[in-house]
Amino acid sequence: MSDQQETQSLLQETAKVKIRLSELRSAAALPDADPGPLLDAALVELELAVAALGSTGEDRATAEARSEAAESERRMLRTVFQDAPVPLFLLERDGTVRRVNRQAGALLGSSAGYLTGKPFPVFCDMATRAAVGSHIAGVFHSGQRRRTRVRFLSKHGPVFADVTLARIWVSGEPEPLVVAATAPSTREPAAQEPAPEVPATDDAVATVVHRMDVLATATGMLLEDDSLTESVAVRRSARLIAAELADWVIIDLEQNGALRRQVVIGPEDERRTQIARMLENVHPGSGSLPALVYDSGQSVLQAHIEDLRTLGTTQGDLPVCGLIEASSLICVPLDDGERTLGTLTLTVSGEQGPFDLMDLGLLERLARNLALVIRTGRRYRRRMEVTERLRAGLLPRELPAIPGTEVSARYVVATRDGGFGGDFYDVFPTAAGWGVALGDVCGKGEDATAVNAGARHGIRILGRWNAKPDEVLSMVNETLLDQERFVTAVMACVEPRDEGLAVMIGSAGHPPAVLIRRDGLIRTLSGGGIPLGLFADDFEVGVESLDLEPGDTLFLYSDGVVESSDAQRDRFGHERLIEILAAHAAGPIADMPLAVEHALIEFCGGELRDDVSMLALRVTADTGGRTAVSGSAV
Repeated sequence: MSDQQETQSLLQETAKVKIRLSELRSAAALPDADPGPLLDAALVELELAVAALGSTGEDRATAEARSEAAESERRMLRTVFQDAPVPLFLLERDGTVRRVNRQAGALLGSSAGYLTGKPFPVFCDMATRAAVGSHIAGVFHSGQRRRTRVRFLSKHGPVFADVTLARIWVSGEPEPLVVAATAPSTREPAAQEPAPEVPATDDAVATVVHRMDVLATATGMLLEDDSLTESVAVRRSARLIAAELADWVIIDLEQNGALRRQVVIGPEDERRTQIARMLENVHPGSGSLPALVYDSGQSVLQAHIEDLRTLGTTQGDLPVCGLIEASSLICVPLDDGERTLGTLTLTVSGEQGPFDLMDLGLLERLARNLALVIRTGRRYRRRMEVTERLRAGLLPRELPAIPGTEVSARYVVATRDGGFGGDFYDVFPTAAGWGVALGDVCGKGEDATAVNAGARHGIRILGRWNAKPDEVLSMVNETLLDQERFVTAVMACVEPRDEGLAVMIGSAGHPPAVLIRRDGLIRTLSGGGIPLGLFADDFEVGVESLDLEPGDTLFLYSDGVVESSDAQRDRFGHERLIEILAAHAAGPIADMPLAVEHALIEFCGGELRDDVSMLALRVTADTGGRTAVSGSAV
């Protein structure tokens, strides 16, 4: 037979094949179609085509005739393969997909380009994956057909199917190939009530809306967390993602240069809860996917997992992906825009279908938001640590004992803390006895801290050599004139008497001190004066002298007490303060400032807008004894 006649014969045979395949497709569309014979028929057609190809082209005379015949061969094989009424996969010896037809792509919800080059078993669930690999090897070596039931991991969800495997020889191939023909399983579990059909467009819209809802919910949850606690934000995010998008969620964060596992959340049953606890101690190794994503800063989407060790192994050398039955995963870096803080990994087992690029885009946005919250929380925590250290330096570690007195102090940080600075109090020895000081700096922040420290230590140092509060405050005023901030302060110089104390009080624009007599009489002192740091020539100090007898109490406080307001903007005021002091006049000295603090917090509904400092000094009956002292910062 000449090359031209041979080519013509192939073309005629191709036309006949098309007719038979069309009849097979029609038969497959019937409601009661039996998939078994259809699979066999499709394989028969493929084998006939391969046999026809093998019998041609042995003695072609010219390259041109060879090319024409080869094109005819490819046309026949393509016709048989692509137009078969069932999904067909052409597999190499190791199970790698060489080619798929349109039906196979539709079955798995993926393009032929994506399926090609991947191991065929990865498109099956964990329960049938190993068996499928064994069947492929068996068919390749024995040449005998085999049929097995598998559960495909389609993009649209799991699909039960019967797969028939057959070996074929193709002209020009050094080794045989394996064809996998599939059809819906006739042994599928008892069907539930069929769900109503949803148009593809509506389904796509619903998917997009769901992703947007998840993103909005996660973002709102992170923004509403006032505590800025890293562990809380990480665990809440993991729980939300696990509930909406994945079977398993794993979050790893960098600590001291290495990734450390923080959260593992999976399905909530006893066995998987134990697995989650075990995996929380399995930190990512250097070759694991989370480590690679962390080092590169690049996201990875594996719609079908090929290597079950991609997330590492347990201490018993069990692959993590196999343990959690992961068939598809996404791993994205927790990147805050400045550096990578860790990784976020999601896996599914096939019930939802493999992850796609839309899932990857959503996870990258969620990861960015979580990373920003982590960064903000860490910065806030570092700032608070610095703030607490600075505050500790602005307050005395412990109050010294003044003979014949009891002293109690409280420092309460504003609930809405706008920075450090705030108030100060101090007790220190003077040339004639003891000095007591309390002040309030205008504003907060680093500048306020510097002024705070200058005022407190200036009063302490100058007061050690000068027992006149007006002169001490005047000298401190001169040192603060170039600070562009002012300070209100009160200083009391205390000198012991045979019974009681002689007190001289100087006020520089500070709220007036309160004197509580042992008989319950309460008097507000005159106060007055000009705040420190405002004027050089017109500066003056309000001065008042008084005697304290055993049982009398002197109460100093900052304006954060009387200026505090509730939700209706009503001020706590001086009268409420007087009532509380009167109610605790006969009680322990430590109860007095503590009672004021509790009343303030209750009045403000827990929203204290300014720092508060208080100091109470009471003369005891035993004028020769040592002072009982208490002081604290809250």
